Amino acid sequence: MRRIGIDVGGTNTDGALLDGERVVETIKTPTTTDVLGGIRNVLDGLSHRDIGAVVIGTTQFTNAVVQRSNLNRVGFLRIGLPAGRSLPPLSGWPSDLAETVRSDMFLVRGGIEYDGRPFEELDEPAVIDAARQFADSGIDAIVVAGSFSPIDTRQEIRAAELIAEHHPKAQVTVSHRLGQLGLLERENAAGLNACLIELATSVIAAFGAAIDQAGLGSQTRLFLTQNNGTLLQIDEAVKYPVLTFASGPTNSMRGAAALGGVDDGLVVDVGGTTADFGALVSGYPRQANAAVEVGGVRTLFQLPDVLSIGLGGGSRIHTNPLRLGPDSVGQRLVTEALAFGGSVPTLTDAAIAAGSLQVDGTSRPDLPNADEVLNYAAKMIADGADRMKLSSLEVPLIAVGGGAFAVSDAMVGIKEVIRPVHGDTANAIGAALAEVSGVTDRVFHDMGHDAAVSEAIRLATEDAVASGADSTLVEVIEVEDLPLAYLPGDARRIRVRVVGPLESLHSSSS
Repeated sequence: MRRIGIDVGGTNTDGALLDGERVVETIKTPTTTDVLGGIRNVLDGLSHRDIGAVVIGTTQFTNAVVQRSNLNRVGFLRIGLPAGRSLPPLSGWPSDLAETVRSDMFLVRGGIEYDGRPFEELDEPAVIDAARQFADSGIDAIVVAGSFSPIDTRQEIRAAELIAEHHPKAQVTVSHRLGQLGLLERENAAGLNACLIELATSVIAAFGAAIDQAGLGSQTRLFLTQNNGTLLQIDEAVKYPVLTFASGPTNSMRGAAALGGVDDGLVVDVGGTTADFGALVSGYPRQANAAVEVGGVRTLFQLPDVLSIGLGGGSRIHTNPLRLGPDSVGQRLVTEALAFGGSVPTLTDAAIAAGSLQVDGTSRPDLPNADEVLNYAAKMIADGADRMKLSSLEVPLIAVGGGAFAVSDAMVGIKEVIRPVHGDTANAIGAALAEVSGVTDRVFHDMGHDAAVSEAIRLATEDAVASGADSTLVEVIEVEDLPLAYLPGDARRIRVRVVGPLESLHSSSS
């Protein structure tokens, strides 16, 4: 059985049809204003025979936060009085974004101590009263966040149950699902998620409609890709759209790893607007260890370590002094760039003028400083690659994306530059290759290191299999063991991630 991968970028919407791990055909089309038009164009341009799954990577939810568009209002319930009163929800958010999503906020007694003991018992009557007021105000998207809830999730889960009971239309985001111990960062991630709930419902329904309109049939399953490079089932994507925030760069890195045959190294994906740098560890993106800001909001949920610079094939050339980007003609490259008869000098024009890039239907523009422009772009990319390295050792660099012509063949600290076949659609290929993941992130007591890790692996494997992974092919790709010296009973926080191929897809393509 075959899969179609689609990645919606700011400039192009790319598609790839894979049979197992073999690339059958690829397509690149301009991203349309309504996004779905580009997806339909990709589906129309690829074969529809025996398609078992369509996997979509999208930046639509990230863009909604960055652009402050199509966001719904959010109600907040924080469990943590009296200590949690000093900094209310939305503290530290950019004022324009906070005002866009702000609604009713309630602080109730409860919360967990750092050692797992209840700080206060949950004030259930106060939760019920808040649920009724949310219902009266017509606020359906609700965040529940409690102090140290990842150590003991029961108070958050109980509060969510009470809200659902007394406000049946509520769509509750519990913070322990999206973050680590820091209350504000975890609450922030949950707030970003909740403000996207209405958009996620409509967008994902439209994705499904696009597949139906393409005539792929009911046997074709739809997935989105998430931040860690694995599949996200549709019902989960509707509940947790923030899990797709970094899916674009992640898809590129996963596709580059497969196409380039490299499990450990660097990747640069040069698109039409940006160049995204990442590091591969065992074939998957290296995860960021520090707090990550999304749309100006500080969060701590798992995102890949990605560096983006404003350099792409559509980047505008500025002179006196020479500068590239960060502004780009984006999807208007084929109408506004000099080589296509337009009036805007771009990085693509420089490559065509210098003879390093041939594009059908273009003329060679008169650009006397073309070589200087390409050298400037190459230096920007070399600097970006150097910033992503964690040591002085030389590593391979895989160059993918439609703007990969801007990557120099030699640079300091790079063992070799790999330019794989189909590299211009590595993002879509990475989406099609995405596997199912299972994650466990919890605190274990009185078990010892080996027993705790084994139990965490078992739970993560169960999670992956429940999501459709082939139980015989699940692999452990990440184990993090953090002893908690301040907790009694040999406590340790274990985080395990496993991955495996979709069972039906693997068995059909083997």
